[in-house]
Amino acid sequence: MLKGRTYEEVYKNFKWEIPEYYNIGVDVCDKWANEKYRLALIYIDKDGKDHKYTFWELKNLSNQLANTLRAKGVEKLERVGILLPPCPETLLAHIAIYKLGAIAVPLLPLFGPEAIEYRLENSESKVVITDNENLTKVLNIKDRLPNLQMIIVVNSEGMDNVDDFWQSLQKGSRSFNPVLTKPEDPALIIYTSGTTGPPKGTLHGHQILLGILPGFEFYHNLFPKEGDLMWTPLDWAYIGGSYDALFPTLHHGIPMLAYRARKFNPEEAFYIMDKYGVRNLMAVPTVLRMMMHAVKNPKEKYNLQLRSITVGGETLGEELAEWSKDSFGVELNEQYGQTECDLVIGYCSEVMKIIHGSIGKAVPGHIVEVINEKGEVVKPGQLGEIAVKCPDPVMFLEYWKNEKATKERFIGDWMRTGDYGTKDENGYFRFTGREDDIIESGGFRIGPGEIEDCLMKHEAVALVGVIGVPDKLRGEIIKAFIMPKDGVNVDTLLEDNIKEYVKTKLEAQAYPREIEFVQEMPRTKSGKILRSELRKMHTEKTQNS
Repeated sequence: MLKGRTYEEVYKNFKWEIPEYYNIGVDVCDKWANEKYRLALIYIDKDGKDHKYTFWELKNLSNQLANTLRAKGVEKLERVGILLPPCPETLLAHIAIYKLGAIAVPLLPLFGPEAIEYRLENSESKVVITDNENLTKVLNIKDRLPNLQMIIVVNSEGMDNVDDFWQSLQKGSRSFNPVLTKPEDPALIIYTSGTTGPPKGTLHGHQILLGILPGFEFYHNLFPKEGDLMWTPLDWAYIGGSYDALFPTLHHGIPMLAYRARKFNPEEAFYIMDKYGVRNLMAVPTVLRMMMHAVKNPKEKYNLQLRSITVGGETLGEELAEWSKDSFGVELNEQYGQTECDLVIGYCSEVMKIIHGSIGKAVPGHIVEVINEKGEVVKPGQLGEIAVKCPDPVMFLEYWKNEKATKERFIGDWMRTGDYGTKDENGYFRFTGREDDIIESGGFRIGPGEIEDCLMKHEAVALVGVIGVPDKLRGEIIKAFIMPKDGVNVDTLLEDNIKEYVKTKLEAQAYPREIEFVQEMPRTKSGKILRSELRKMHTEKTQNS
């Protein structure tokens, strides 16, 4: 736990305590279960009704599920896909998988069949746990997944060839001895978008949670404090929703609020925070911008009790920071990290001054510097690549089945982030840009490669290039430059058809909100599309319009 009254004290006083054996499932659940009535989860269903779960209940239910999975042949290190929204079953699945020593593979419900198929096939998942809303996607691809042996469905309603989640769980014993795992033993694969080709599976050990804790506590102004209640509108399939919010909260024995919304509604967000007395919020700037535009003077309409807000994933902006201070009485603690190495730079407004334009200082426990192409630390103020020193418990183990990509991430004692910036003499970092072409839209990090691969399968597309372009609300939106096949009639119907095609094949947030049809595509001599030239084309068109 972080201690100190200044940034220097907090950073200096922190020491890693990594035990010989450690299991995420035991840590976030079982260690609190002796306090039978200690609240762990408040779940608001889609009808607005809330359901409360104690740590004791979560322990018993996850033990039953772990026994059920073991009886069905799931063994240590085998992969289990979780295709569910934020709900109790999602949390139980994670805990049970970790206790088994198996590996969780979170999957976003917004994913289309192709996105799900690639991740289940690449991870060689043996089981997928889903609900009846997402079951059709899985059934449509099941025959192409030779390793998938079992589908477990929440509320299967008597469907054939699947196992019902709750019926199967009830058959399991409440007694279960968790597998003895070491901190570095694999626990989780989260897929992150790449700039070319398919996503990469980021493999983490159980130690990821221990590695994330100092950043989590830092961003939430020395969490926990009496009365804290955490909520995030981010999906738990993302590292931001699960490991930046859910699991660190439960580690501390503090309750988590979960709300199952089909689509984010800013007015509902204000209402929920008021009704349940939310004290801690993890969000992305897009969410806060939507709230800022939807409700004027929220203090006059809602009794808000927030004491910490942390944001990341996009450029923050001074206007939003000032609005948060005026509306909530809370300064925004910006955070920086990646799926490969999360929560390593940021702010804790309780112990340090926030400087607009800077992304903060190194989080206690992490050594972060700016390096040159040789892996040498550069002088203060000099531009270079942001890097994190190895070893570090928050750092990923490897890219799943991708040794080459893993090696490219490291140079000497440093893990390269691919992000460029500077660090001044006082330790403040400034972000200047990315080495790659990752698009950050509405808090989602989206790789253009997967979108391009999807669009190339459309019957009207001959060639495509995808970039991110500036947007006031989302930070960036996806723009596709498309060279149509000969004889194709270009009109608004085709544009709408292409957008819908991506929505149904990949994920809702990955579709191009803007499409420009071109007769030629800028390419290198080897045929590679020049995204830098596409960005110039967009800029010139914008300036001339």
